[in-house]
Amino acid sequence: MSTTGLGVPGQHGAPIVERDTPLVGGAAARTTSGTAGLEVHEAPRSETFALVRAGDLGSLHSWELVTAVDGPGTRLTVFLSGCPLRCLYCHNPDTMEMRRGEPVLADDLLTRVERYRPVFRATGGGLTISGGEPLMQPAFTRRLLRGAKELGVHTAIDTSGFLGSACTDDMLDDLDLVLLDVKSGLPETYRRVTGRDLQPTLDFGARVADHGIETWVRFVLVPGLTDEPANVAAVAEYVATLSTVTRVEVLPFHQMGRDKWDALGMRYELADTRPPTPELVERVRGQFRERGLTVY
Repeated sequence: MSTTGLGVPGQHGAPIVERDTPLVGGAAARTTSGTAGLEVHEAPRSETFALVRAGDLGSLHSWELVTAVDGPGTRLTVFLSGCPLRCLYCHNPDTMEMRRGEPVLADDLLTRVERYRPVFRATGGGLTISGGEPLMQPAFTRRLLRGAKELGVHTAIDTSGFLGSACTDDMLDDLDLVLLDVKSGLPETYRRVTGRDLQPTLDFGARVADHGIETWVRFVLVPGLTDEPANVAAVAEYVATLSTVTRVEVLPFHQMGRDKWDALGMRYELADTRPPTPELVERVRGQFRERGLTVY
């Protein structure tokens, strides 16, 4: 696999630009886009901590109403702030840090979920909790899932599974669908892509399958990074062991998030990487199909 332009030897995951202040993500200002229609909850620190611990308050990056993207039907997708991974190809690096989000009450989000119930019923849609990484805020995610199920709404989370140990059995009981992002199949490639270990993702996927929850697997295809046949084969072999996987989505790499890295003062390592060719995409999809998987 080519290593051109993919960072310093021994360095894994997205590198951070050195600054005079110890900032994880670059700029000091908090991003405040995408929360239109929701009240930002400002409260004393002690009250805020109590609300966060109870799952009543979370850090929200944005929300949107989308169709057939983050699960079946029309979805209200909420993007929570904070993620433990540092994926080289992340197209929303502004979600990496929880402090970049806005404090929003779970009840306010659930009021919006309730508002869209007729749309969900008509389209077979529901609520998807994404990020960032939703399991970075497990109490808040648990509160949203429980509230949505009480409203009779289909639920999903979009997760890397790295923090799967934070997902309780009660949370699994409230899930109808898991969108599992399997970044790579070989441990060394996974660490290079994310800066983290692969095993927690594998463990969480198996646990979700044992719980009988429908799973859609997502795999981002990046030329020169995740496209090696052995890496794809390892992902396909693992996914084939999960009895509840109903589809695999091979997502071609794109450059649409590049400007965000610059705006945040973060060094983007994939500036010279081109999207995969149709032939490469088809080869990778074929590797999944060979394992009897339904591929998109």
